[in-house]
Amino acid sequence: MSTNSSWDRFAKHLCVVDSLGLSLDVSKMRFTDEWLASMQAPLSHAFDEMAALEQGAIANPDERRRVGHYWLRTPELAAPEDAAAIKAALAQVKAFAKTVHDGAVKGATGKRFTQLLVVGIGGSALGPQLATDALGEASDRMTLHFFDNTDPDGFDRVFARLGSRLDETLVVVISKSGGTKETRNGMVEAQRVFAKAGLDFEKHAVAVTSAGSELEKVARGWLARFPMWDWVGGRTSQTSAVGLLPAALQGLDVDGLLEGARLADAATRTRDLSTNPAALLALMWHHATGGRGQKDLVVLPYKDRLLLLSRYLQQLVMESLGKEQDLRGAVVHQGLSVYGNKGSTDQHAYVQQLREGVRNFFVLFIEVLKDRPGEPMEVEPRVTSGDYLLGFLLGTRAALDEKGRESMTLTVPDVSAKTLGALIALFERAVGLYAFLIGVNAYHQPGVEAGKKAATAVLALQQKVLDALDGTPRAAPEVAARAGSDDVETTFKLLQHLAANGRVKRERAGRLVDDRFSR
Repeated sequence: MSTNSSWDRFAKHLCVVDSLGLSLDVSKMRFTDEWLASMQAPLSHAFDEMAALEQGAIANPDERRRVGHYWLRTPELAAPEDAAAIKAALAQVKAFAKTVHDGAVKGATGKRFTQLLVVGIGGSALGPQLATDALGEASDRMTLHFFDNTDPDGFDRVFARLGSRLDETLVVVISKSGGTKETRNGMVEAQRVFAKAGLDFEKHAVAVTSAGSELEKVARGWLARFPMWDWVGGRTSQTSAVGLLPAALQGLDVDGLLEGARLADAATRTRDLSTNPAALLALMWHHATGGRGQKDLVVLPYKDRLLLLSRYLQQLVMESLGKEQDLRGAVVHQGLSVYGNKGSTDQHAYVQQLREGVRNFFVLFIEVLKDRPGEPMEVEPRVTSGDYLLGFLLGTRAALDEKGRESMTLTVPDVSAKTLGALIALFERAVGLYAFLIGVNAYHQPGVEAGKKAATAVLALQQKVLDALDGTPRAAPEVAARAGSDDVETTFKLLQHLAANGRVKRERAGRLVDDRFSR
């Protein structure tokens, strides 16, 4: 492609959102004008469905649930009772954060809170983690820590970092149902550590949960409780109390976050592709993957502050689009895999494969125009470190294009609360539109629920395995039989784990699988 024709294509297809200083360049995606025209009818249908969604249509027929995360930044779109609840929750978040910052709310020993431990999983952790890493500064009002798994060693490492500041630690437990085991386990571990230190956990804890949940009942004596609603899913909850409470406590600009999301929502409702980057993203995903997830999306933000964006998008995109069945119940096995790193670390990690290896991907570069606050610093005459960063982005982009590897470039002015809010809303809308283009439900997650049920069954088997053990060493097949199970493999894995943690005895045999176990 000649330089002039490349420029013409760039100018023709550049999408610009002036209100956000944001643009999306899709000129290096090798679609044709004819293909773009053929997608207008499906895209129009997707817009119609999205409009109905924002007006309160049932999005989850299997759960009879609405989807209203868009209302969180524009409450006027919601029903009056929901709008009032949204505004009240935001006011509560701001008021509580102020009492913590002012010292009106203190811990059990009377010390001000300086540390914040967020206990959550999935979207209840990924969103707050993205916000704190992207926007955090040394001068923040509180330092954030996370329990985002059920890993005992992970809990211990966080407690070790808190050290003597446990009495300055506020704990935010986030779970819509209160039944999520990873979050429940983190809460129980925290309660025990606080009790061991002689601290009243209730004077250090707040909950974000739904009315009437198990967590809501447990938290009735805590410092505060904040709402979650059934029309906000975990992966789209960053602009609810799930994300806003940790952000406000940290001292981040929650109004800016909401304003960026609101402006992105407004821009991505338009049906004009020259000003709607979400619609253009959805179309490019469809073009690159044949609407069947045939290629992976590689997200490469050239900014340290956006390192966690690819992890955040993994959940948002893959949990929303990875579905066995479409809206009609037909088996389709849909999805879009996401992975990423950051520039220019990617240059030394996997760009070699991207340029010369298997063609199973397309790239989304994210360019941040503002290098740093304050004056630029040159590392050589008339060249800054930021110039090198841009050089690596543009160079990698050109190198991929030379090899026929497709890419897009999303350009934002900075990494501010407003910009982060816009990015969150932009990708939420892109996921919603793409889901309607391919005919899947983006707002439920039956596979996640299946995994939870399977884990529950495993733990039930563990109880039977423990009951089956006595003082006589037995191999896994015999233990399984005594436990009334024909799943010898799972029985062996349970015994292996129990023995490694000193909870049962193990006698080694000639082969690992012949080891014998006893109480």
